[in-house]
Amino acid sequence: MSHDNDPRRLPLRQEWTAFWTRGRALAVLAAMLVMVAGAVLAAMPPRASCSQGTVETPCPADPIGPQGAGVTDRLAFAHRTLEGDGSITARLTSFTGIITYPPPDHDEIVAGLVPWAKTGVIIKDGTRPGSRYAALMMTGRHGVHLQHDYVNDVEGSAGAVTPKAPRWLRLTRAGELVTGEESPDGSTWTTVGSVHLAGLPTTVEVGLFATSPGDQTLRSAALGASTVETRFTQASGTFDHVLTTGAVSPNAWDADLVGEMGATDWERLHRAPGLTVSGDTLTVTGSGDIGPVGEVGEAHLESLLRGLPIALLILIVVAASARHGGASPRRRVRARGAVVAAAGLVAGLIGTGASVVVGVTLATVNGTPMAPTSWLTELRVVAGVGALAAASCLIALAAAELMGRRGAAAALSAVAVVLLHLVTALPLLPDEVARWILRVTPAAGFSVTQTRVDYPQVLAHTAPFEGFYPLPWWAGLAVTWLYAVGATAMVIRRRPRPSGLSGEKLMHQRLARSERRKYAGAPELATDKPR
Repeated sequence: MSHDNDPRRLPLRQEWTAFWTRGRALAVLAAMLVMVAGAVLAAMPPRASCSQGTVETPCPADPIGPQGAGVTDRLAFAHRTLEGDGSITARLTSFTGIITYPPPDHDEIVAGLVPWAKTGVIIKDGTRPGSRYAALMMTGRHGVHLQHDYVNDVEGSAGAVTPKAPRWLRLTRAGELVTGEESPDGSTWTTVGSVHLAGLPTTVEVGLFATSPGDQTLRSAALGASTVETRFTQASGTFDHVLTTGAVSPNAWDADLVGEMGATDWERLHRAPGLTVSGDTLTVTGSGDIGPVGEVGEAHLESLLRGLPIALLILIVVAASARHGGASPRRRVRARGAVVAAAGLVAGLIGTGASVVVGVTLATVNGTPMAPTSWLTELRVVAGVGALAAASCLIALAAAELMGRRGAAAALSAVAVVLLHLVTALPLLPDEVARWILRVTPAAGFSVTQTRVDYPQVLAHTAPFEGFYPLPWWAGLAVTWLYAVGATAMVIRRRPRPSGLSGEKLMHQRLARSERRKYAGAPELATDKPR
């Protein structure tokens, strides 16, 4: 028997042919075009304009770090030039700061440090924002940390600095290797870690620094959602016993402000950022941050997928319309599900792939800032969205088979997959409610689109509407597929099998009758019952 007449393949071929009507083909094509259109809109050049007085000026942009992404690099920096290998050692005796107008009353400036305020010793490739660095620091509430090149963080000892409990810090450079050590007394040293700064030039700047990010609190908004409020803060680190080794310039300490600083009333009227020297004691005061997340911000890959919810709505309607009236054999139901899932998979893969290629290309041409993404991440997003679309189509088809009403099934599936995602993508619901929706409903599969990184050394509001999902991409996709497989299994179990004949024997009998009618010239009936 030829493959064309194989009864095991006949339902799949028939369902494939029946599915691809002109209307459904156009609808699937429209879903892909909607995704590409969303990417084109997302990649349009920004329309914001900036000015100083009546003079238009370029809008600020985040400095670009060693990984090619926008970073934050604002600090007060007291430094000297180091040629080749060498080290810096300093004793931190005081670490203080201020927070402007914190809750509950927001009516006064108070003394205190935010959790990720930082001061310590640093080796940096010049004073250009975004340059390579390694810093050993004391933080406001997280103890000692060794950080380098914005995204990397190594935890040291816990505790705070007081006049009775100072902290000694040391950085040692040997080529491209920088080692951080800490000590409670200047005699017993503990290595925090060693980091490799690829391409670090022979000439670097070595010194002391201080910085302090904004104080963040959450304010309740509509329906219990939370929005972030940020207030200005400032930190000061006081050092003595500052010692350098190696070919360090003998000049006095240079004081520079890396990045914008000094524009607030507090800085102008009370305490200016920079360096103060009193004998052998150096105090560095600054605000800002050194970290992997830019202050201005840049688009991420998922922003190119703003057309995905509309595309899924179209595919869900198409999948629900594929339901046939009456009861169908189990093999035919499986074949119909395979065809519908394949259509969703192909539409998702092509639509997402085209969106990524077109969107990234247009963003580059238009100068729209975008976070760099590896090709492996792009491939994961494309494949993940394809799998999400396939599962969404299966859910819609199964709902239509179970409910017997295509319109109601499409509406229910759209709510379960798309609408629940949309209400979590907006600042409407309490954060934890939104997170649970994205853990236990079919909308969990949207986690495949996330490319943002949640850095532990950055204080951030990691809510769903900020682009952070509670489940990793593979777990969220698994939740959606559990719904798809479970609903499909319910449909298959409900399908009756004709008494007295197995599914395969029934198919053989129908095929034989079809052959006889073809030779006899009789029209083939759509529904035959076995005698």
